[in-house]
Amino acid sequence: MRVVLAQPRGFCAGVVRAIDIVERALEKYGEPVYVRHEIVHNRHVVETLKNKGARFVEELDEVPDGSVTVFSAHGVAQSVIKEASSRGLPVLDATCPLVSKVHSQGKRYVGNGRTLILIGHAGHPEVEGTMGQVGAPVHLVQSEEDVDALRIPRETPVAYVTQTTLSIDDTRNIIAALKRRFTDIIGPDITDICYATQNRQTAVRELCRIADVIIVVGAKNSSNSNRLREIGIEEGVPSYLIADGSELDPAWVTGKKTIGLTAGASAPEALVENVIAALRDIDSDIEVSQMDGKKEHIEFRLPAELRG
Repeated sequence: MRVVLAQPRGFCAGVVRAIDIVERALEKYGEPVYVRHEIVHNRHVVETLKNKGARFVEELDEVPDGSVTVFSAHGVAQSVIKEASSRGLPVLDATCPLVSKVHSQGKRYVGNGRTLILIGHAGHPEVEGTMGQVGAPVHLVQSEEDVDALRIPRETPVAYVTQTTLSIDDTRNIIAALKRRFTDIIGPDITDICYATQNRQTAVRELCRIADVIIVVGAKNSSNSNRLREIGIEEGVPSYLIADGSELDPAWVTGKKTIGLTAGASAPEALVENVIAALRDIDSDIEVSQMDGKKEHIEFRLPAELRG
C-alpha cells in the first residue's frame, strides 16, 4: 500500500493565528481565557486548548465580568462586539484576516448603495458573522436555485461576497447564475476566495489523478474539510472524511494500491500522523510519500497586545 500526502494540507495561517492568540493569551493573562464558539472547527484542537485553560462558550452572557474573551477565527456580528464593549470585556479578536476582508467588502458595497448577496452555508458561524457585520439586510444563497428564488428586481444594483471556505467550482456556478439574473452586479474575483481553500482543493484534484481512495482528516462541521471530500467524489474517487485514525474503516482501503491523504485547514498534522498509524495497523508495509505542491509561507500578525 502506498500513502501519498497532499501538499498543502492541514493548518492554514488563519488557524495558526487563532490558536496562537488563545495560547499566548493564556500565557500572558493566565487561565481561564474564554473563547466564544469553537476557536476553529476541530475537536482535537478545542480539547487541547481546554486542557491548557481555555473555556469555550456559545454566548457572551456565559463569560464572567472582566474575563479575557477571544472571538473565534470565523468572525462575529457587530452585535457581539457591541455587547462585549458595553460589558467592558477585554477582547482579543482571532477573526481570520481573510474573513475580515469579506466583511470590509460587504460594508463597502452596501455603503455604495448596493443590495448585498452572500454566497454561503446557512448557520455556519462565518456566515452568521458576515451577515451581522454589514449593517444592512443580506440575502443568503447556497445554490443556483436560491439565486432564481431571490425576490430582488432584475435591475437592482447588487453585489455579492462569498464565504471563504466554499468550493471554488460551486461558487463559480452561483456567481454565473447571479450574473445571468442581474443587470447591474459587482463582486470580488473568484480568486479572492481564501488562498488556503484554493490550494487544498487544487492539491486534492491532483491527488485524485493517482489515488484509488481519498481520506480527508477533519471535523464533520468543518466546511472546508467537507468540500475536500466532495471534490474527491466529484472526481470519481471514493472519498471519506474522518476525525482521526479511530474512524478509519479498513474496508475502504483493503486491496487499494494508492491512498490519497489530506487534511482540512483546521486539522493539525498530529491527526494526519494518527491516520497513518491506523493505516499501518492494516498494512505494516506501507510506503508514505508527499506530493509536490504549493508551499505556503503566509503568516498573519497577532493582535498588538500579544506581540513580542
